[in-house]
Amino acid sequence: MNLPLRVMFQDEARFGRLSDPRKCWAPAPLRPVVAVSLVREYTYAYAAVSPQDGTLDWMLASKMDTLNMGAFLVHVSGKHPKEFVLMVLDGAPAHRAKDLKVPENMALIKLPPYSPELNPVELLWDELREKDFANRVFDSLGSAIAQAALGLKRLELDPALLQSLTGWSWILSSF
Repeated sequence: MNLPLRVMFQDEARFGRLSDPRKCWAPAPLRPVVAVSLVREYTYAYAAVSPQDGTLDWMLASKMDTLNMGAFLVHVSGKHPKEFVLMVLDGAPAHRAKDLKVPENMALIKLPPYSPELNPVELLWDELREKDFANRVFDSLGSAIAQAALGLKRLELDPALLQSLTGWSWILSSF
């Protein structure tokens, strides 16, 4: 197989109805009031980003397990059928399961244990939580899922922002 190489970084994160209170600005002497919800319902977002060109592939699932990880790998493989995808990921159990099926046009490389700072996808989760989930209360899990999808779609449609978030735009411009 002689295909062009695409390097992608993958991770998953949990989003749901448990609210995320954050600091926010208000003119003095006002003090902002933020609603809080302690309902623990979640969905899982799978994402893979190519920092070089800002491509984002994502999927939402009800669980973080080997079956959904396999489905996500197939999804990414299908989005890039004429490329060989080198997927860099952490050592989560679903990533190292013996029954995980990796598509033919893909290889997995595992990051060292306990090193989330090496995975630029972690920065996407911060962006989503800050812009799409901070200081919000969702009346249903469906509302939280819809918000996660909107936020991921917003990021997908902004490759320049993804390049900036994942920290590669300044590296590439220096060559």
